Order: sequence, then C-alpha cells, then structure tokens
Amino acid sequence: MSAPEIGIGIVGYGMMGKAHSYGYTVAPVMRKLPYRPRLRAISGRDETKVAAAAAAYGIETWVTDWHELIRRPDVDIVDICTPPGTHAEIAAAAAAAGKAVICEKPLAVNYAQAAAALDAVEKAHVLNAVGFNYRRLPAVSLMKRMIDEGAVGNIRLVRASWLSDEFVDPAIPFDWRFDRSMGGTTISDLGSHLFDMATWMAGTVSEVSGQAATFVPERSGRDVTVDEASSALVRFASGARGVFEMARTAVRRPCDLTLEVNGDRGTLVFEYARLNELVYGDGEDRAELYGMRRIRAEQQSHPYAKDWWPVGQGVGYGSSFVNHLGDLLERWPDGPWEPDFAQGTAVQAVCEAIERSAAERRWVQVAEVSGAAAPAQPLRPASPDTSP
Repeated sequence: MSAPEIGIGIVGYGMMGKAHSYGYTVAPVMRKLPYRPRLRAISGRDETKVAAAAAAYGIETWVTDWHELIRRPDVDIVDICTPPGTHAEIAAAAAAAGKAVICEKPLAVNYAQAAAALDAVEKAHVLNAVGFNYRRLPAVSLMKRMIDEGAVGNIRLVRASWLSDEFVDPAIPFDWRFDRSMGGTTISDLGSHLFDMATWMAGTVSEVSGQAATFVPERSGRDVTVDEASSALVRFASGARGVFEMARTAVRRPCDLTLEVNGDRGTLVFEYARLNELVYGDGEDRAELYGMRRIRAEQQSHPYAKDWWPVGQGVGYGSSFVNHLGDLLERWPDGPWEPDFAQGTAVQAVCEAIERSAAERRWVQVAEVSGAAAPAQPLRPASPDTSP
C-alpha cells in the first residue's frame, strides 16, 4: 500500500527552487516516509521560465502569481525559494492560509521582517522551518553529535568562513543580489548558514564586533548597497569566542565553507571541499599519535549514512536538501520541525548586530537587536577593547 500524499507548492523557480524540487523527488527514494511528497505547483513571474522549470522539475502545474499557489486546496506545504526580501510577506500569507511553511535562508533581510514572519506562523499555529540545509550534511551532523558527546570537551573557540568569488568581476551587472532590500547583506546571506551551525553546536551568541567592505560601489550605474566582504569577532553566552568571515570577493574560491570548533579536550574541523569527512584531534590520544585524523562520515552508525550509499561512495550538495526535507516530511503533520522560524529569527538578530557593529564601529550586544535580556558574559574582561 502506497503512502498518503502531501501537496507541495514551491514559490520560485531558480537554483533554490530546483534544489528543493530535487530534495522532494529523491527523499522518498532514499528512505521510507510516512507521507509521499507530490509537487503540485510552482510559481514565478516569468511565464516562459516558470513553465520550463515546472516541466524540468517534474511539477504538475505552474502559476505566475504566488497568491494563487497559496490558495490552492491541494497544497499543504508552501516552500519559499525566492529572494530574501520577499520571504516574510509570502510566509505570513501562507501561514494565514493555514499552510505549513518552509523558507529558504536567510528568513528575511532584517530582524523586523524575520520577527514578523515568526509572529505570523506562531499565531496561525502552523509548522515552519528555515532552509539551513548544511546542518544535514552527514559530516556536519556527525560533528554536532560528537560535540554533544564530549569529543572536544568544553568549547572555547569557534571559527568559520565562507569564501566565494561571486562578486569578483566588477563588470557583473547590477541585479537583486546587490540590492540590500531584496538580497540582504553578505553577512546575512552567507553568514546565516555559519551562525546557524555555530549556535547549533556552541550555543547563543551574545555580542559581536564586525567590519564590512564594498570594493565595487557601483554596477550598471546603480549604487551597490550590500557588503562584498565582512568579518566579525563573536562572544558566545557560554564564554566561548569566535571569528567569522563572509566574502564574495575571494578569487578562485567557488564555495569554500569551513567550520572549526576547539574545546579544552579536542578539535573538530569541517571543510566543505571535503564534505564527506571530518578532521578530529583528540587531546587524550597517546603522545606518539599527536596530530589530526580524518573521519569518513559514511559508516552506518553516522547520521544519515544508512539512507545513502555504501561507505566510500560519498554524497554531495544535493544530499543536504534530501536529508533536510526528508526530516521535515518524516515529522508531518505533528512536528516539531527544526530549524524553525525561531532559529531563523535568532540567526537574523546575530547578522543584524554585526551589520550594526560594522556601521557604528563598536561592539554590539545581540539583545540590542532582539530586545531580549542580555546573557551573562563569564569570560569577558572587565574593560574590553571596543575597537571594531
């Protein structure tokens, strides 16, 4: 007997719409799910392009107005894959229509929008999730599990970077990515993934000091309103410290994401260029074994590995969407879903605090953005350096 179906409506037909369509298509192939996703509809403003996308992605029908997609009675989940500046409005409308909502990251382009989206889904009592898919790479999930099991001890340091060459060429014409109100900042776009993984593993960020730069201030005769490269010093509520870098101007760096956690007993490192592996240093190893070891995150006991290929074959970028969407479908209709809009909003607060710090050249508490009570700072010096 086949599993009951759940109707999916995807808003946006670009790269993320394609990736999510792939995730829904492959998830029931790789694991047994209680509900089978059915790609009912996709929306996009360009009739020719959205029709072509629907045919290519295996989606039953298409529309040019996302409001129409949300109103469809055969759509149970609205999956938002449009530019960030549109996310909050679509999410609120979908929630008001009683639909579960999955939204690509970042949840919004600023904290106020993210908080409004969170308020909408909470008032409507609908399931909600943010597309922090890198959590669901087997090696990243294994890294989280090992930290929780004490592999590094108490976390002291976190460092993460995301380097790309997306904006290197000054001749690239202006589009929505260069408009902060539509694409958000590089801090928010790339950094949201980093801060999601970092807070998932190391806990809440309490205070930041950031810097940002735009090296090509004008494209196609229009002002560029986003940063091209930014970095931040971070203080976690636990007392741990962090260093983060987000840049789209690193030549020959296509998508180089790294995450490292140092504790008082060990070190764990994830490098996206070798996404099936973790690097681990155990401080309790015998002296003659001093150094780092590579772990293949493909054993049956590792997260998600049993749903994929035999050890040695590896997985790729697409597996993160399959795993992420598979997890959500597995918990339909009761939930809970995670990471949810509350996490997306918390990450947005960190990103906005960094943006504010870079603009005002000072340390900024995340609570200044979120309005939450500031957490204790157990390791903070009595007179911290307040330089940016």
